[in-house]
Amino acid sequence: MRHANVRHAKVRHRQRATRTAVARFAAALACAAFLAGCVDVHQDAYKRPDTPAKASWSDKTGTLVSPADTIVPDWWKGFQDPYLDSLIAKAIGGNFDIKVLAARIDVAGAQIGEAKAGALPTADLGAGANFQKVTGQPLLKQYNLAAQVNWDIDIWGKVEKGVQAQKAEFRATEADWRAGYLELVSNVATTYFQILQFDDQIDAQQKMVDENRKIYEIFDGMSRSGLIPKTQVMRQQAEVNRLTKDLIDLRRARSVANNALCTLIGVPAGEFTVPVGHLQQRVQLPPVPGGLPAQLLSRRPDVVASELRVLEAYNLVGEAKLAQLPTISLTGHGGTASFALSDLLKSFTFGIMPSINIPLLDPGVRAHVKTTEAQTTVAEQQYRQTVMGAFEEVENALVNLDAHKQQRVELQQEVQRLTVVNEQMQSQLREGVVSQLDVFENDRSLLQAQLDLLTNHQQILSDTVLLYKALGGGWPPVDVQAQVKQ
Repeated sequence: MRHANVRHAKVRHRQRATRTAVARFAAALACAAFLAGCVDVHQDAYKRPDTPAKASWSDKTGTLVSPADTIVPDWWKGFQDPYLDSLIAKAIGGNFDIKVLAARIDVAGAQIGEAKAGALPTADLGAGANFQKVTGQPLLKQYNLAAQVNWDIDIWGKVEKGVQAQKAEFRATEADWRAGYLELVSNVATTYFQILQFDDQIDAQQKMVDENRKIYEIFDGMSRSGLIPKTQVMRQQAEVNRLTKDLIDLRRARSVANNALCTLIGVPAGEFTVPVGHLQQRVQLPPVPGGLPAQLLSRRPDVVASELRVLEAYNLVGEAKLAQLPTISLTGHGGTASFALSDLLKSFTFGIMPSINIPLLDPGVRAHVKTTEAQTTVAEQQYRQTVMGAFEEVENALVNLDAHKQQRVELQQEVQRLTVVNEQMQSQLREGVVSQLDVFENDRSLLQAQLDLLTNHQQILSDTVLLYKALGGGWPPVDVQAQVKQ
């Protein structure tokens, strides 16, 4: 009877202790709720940072066209050069800058899972043994096994805000890859055009060297006959030296450009050489639609990435604000200990401990809110900077393209007229009206005009590439605001 009373007393004691603990936890919970009501965690709905409006472009000659009709995904095929297509395919598969950007996408994707793990319980399991020997006493052995589970309950959605921020970063890295892809295609195309231009320039320069050597031989013969002074011969010889020097420099520049192309396509420099070709014969000028609509900038991957990082900063501010609220943790633990390994699993001890943490009293938490808000301002200004830079790139591409096309008309007329003059002088040479020297001088002028027209052709091709790049290539537009709900 006495033992029964003792057991009942112990039960009543444990019940009172439990009720007291529950009452204290409830009081702490009420206090936490009161403190939470004093914290300002309100955050306005996300809104794209305002930027100066862009109503139209400098090119106002055409009718407005839809973005889908303006830029196709494989827009570079408009140059109608299969060799260029093959170079771009090699670059997309072998360029290491693109591979680095792709690896960063994988990192950002893995970090989403890392952020989600913040809302999941954590478990620890441990086992140990303690051996102690005292002089004159037998060896003391003790074995233990313990486990603990801890769960920080995300009752305010702080972890979810961090997940949304990381998702925005993941999408931003995808946009970075698209921007790198577009940059790569543009660089391959313009470098290839430059190499072919060097080939034509080298050919034209060699002709100029040969023509000037012939002029030098005529002057040398006239000088020997006493018709002209020796200084005129030396001047012509110096001209041959200058043109030869320029020819060597063109060959050097061609090799350097070829090395750059090797790196772009993922081949060691010097291991690959573009076959000699003629730019105007290989690459056609594609038509560029007029009246480009301003909304095409929504295609630009760098603008999309910049806005996504504004969204990321917005979510990080929300996460920092929610971190000021009290957090509730549940910790469960269990274990066993025994002096004999065979008796280790015969008895266990279990327990659970709820706790409340009030970070509102932590000044570092409040300071972190201000830090994230300041970082949001930086992200917004960087977005505006990116948009303004995009406007400038498109305008410059349109202005350059229009000016070079106008110059092309003048250069074509110049070449046509000099060609007519050259044909007439050849006829006059056969009739003995003009000298061979006069014909050589006109040939030199014609070669220079043809060289200028070639340079103009390369400029128009590069301007077209830069325009497509400035308008975002063939990537579809992205609505970042719609992704807030995803």
